[in-house]
Amino acid sequence: MIYTKMKKNSKNLPFGKRNYQLVLLGVLVIVVGFTLIAVDKEEYGFGILGITIGPIIVMAGFIIEFFAIMYNRKSKVH
Repeated sequence: MIYTKMKKNSKNLPFGKRNYQLVLLGVLVIVVGFTLIAVDKEEYGFGILGITIGPIIVMAGFIIEFFAIMYNRKSKVH
């Protein structure tokens, strides 16, 4: 009884499984970007990792998060 109610309500949820997968991927990419910024060996983080590569990866993570929120699963119209 409860399972059938959950199954009916799952169609009305705003996010699907794919959205949550994209959110987790985005968070992982952001963490990797900040880790790259943190491990830069140059003084005050002015090396290639701290100024160029790390921030680009962090921005890519935020773009993935944006698409994770905006992604709309295809609904079948009967």
